[in-house]
Amino acid sequence: MDIEEDSEYGREIIMEVVDNQLSDGDPPETQKTLDRLLGEGYSEEKAKDLIGCVVVSEIFEIMNQGRRFDRQSYIEALENLPELPE
Repeated sequence: MDIEEDSEYGREIIMEVVDNQLSDGDPPETQKTLDRLLGEGYSEEKAKDLIGCVVVSEIFEIMNQGRRFDRQSYIEALENLPELPE
């Protein structure tokens, strides 16, 4: 696999996480965030990409800091979209 293929594969995995959250309704804030972003004029693809950025940020923090998933922090990051997590 080259870098471009790796990047696309990584994006597919993150989008699968987003889609699973939406289909499972867990956390429900993912669907609320999607609905809100759509209402603000974002396309479904762009809205899911923004949600995916929050997923990636949370995964990075878990791996970088060796901490557990922080549901409240994740929900707050969703609520702050389209402002991206730092």
